[in-house]
Amino acid sequence: MGIKESSYYYKPKVDPDIKRQSDLGLKNEIEEIQLKYPAYGYRRVKHHLRRSGKRVNHKRIQRVMKKYGLKSALKKAFIPYRKYSDAPGPCFPNRVKGLKLTGPNQMWSTDMTYIKIHGGFIYLSAILDVYTRVVIGWAISRKIDKELCIAAMKSAIKNRGEHPGCIHHSDQGVQYTSHKYVRFLMNHKFKISMSAKGTPTENGYIESFFKTLKHEEILLKGYKTWDEVVKRVPYFIEEVYNKKRLHSSLGYMPPEEYEASIINLVNRPIQKVG
Repeated sequence: MGIKESSYYYKPKVDPDIKRQSDLGLKNEIEEIQLKYPAYGYRRVKHHLRRSGKRVNHKRIQRVMKKYGLKSALKKAFIPYRKYSDAPGPCFPNRVKGLKLTGPNQMWSTDMTYIKIHGGFIYLSAILDVYTRVVIGWAISRKIDKELCIAAMKSAIKNRGEHPGCIHHSDQGVQYTSHKYVRFLMNHKFKISMSAKGTPTENGYIESFFKTLKHEEILLKGYKTWDEVVKRVPYFIEEVYNKKRLHSSLGYMPPEEYEASIINLVNRPIQKVG
């Protein structure tokens, strides 16, 4: 028949049934991961599996996710019109361009975001330690004003203590330029830094956190009431984002775990040689 003998005796390296069962097992594992972290793509899935002791090639993860339609759950956010009542105060230069941080509590980044519920919006102000990506303070209110921002800062200071010289970075929103807020920062010896108007990327650290919060919690859960917000948002921040969610810029470690590894490294006793 003109067929080579080697072709006649050829057998696939992997039995199709075994491969199918193996893919189904991986599919089930990925579904369990995405049930907890709906916005995880193949990269974070890969690192999550590795942290549990299972090494899987990223190409195989991509293939299985595509085969079974396991996509990350991302939704486009609705942006409400925001009306401010605070009178604007002084603006400050951007102190963080080209800045290289060497540890925590050297730079805190802050901003506000909205949470849509039935009948209106609720607002969240959060404070992020830029070096460790830990959310160190936050406040929730029905009003988007300077008092909300001050409450978030008081929360961060309560959790982290005073750090004179720490850079406080924000945008030029009227809440952050209000005389009362600026005076609060100066009384606590912060160095004030602000991104230029129309440049959200200059405060991208906190924007990245808000994006995660929206895509992986708020938009998926579809909050309807104030009680749902004040119960679920703090839980997501404390128990999911800070403690469990893998952060790509931290070598795929959760922020608090990364921070603990830094503290352990700094506090490690020096061993004498000889």
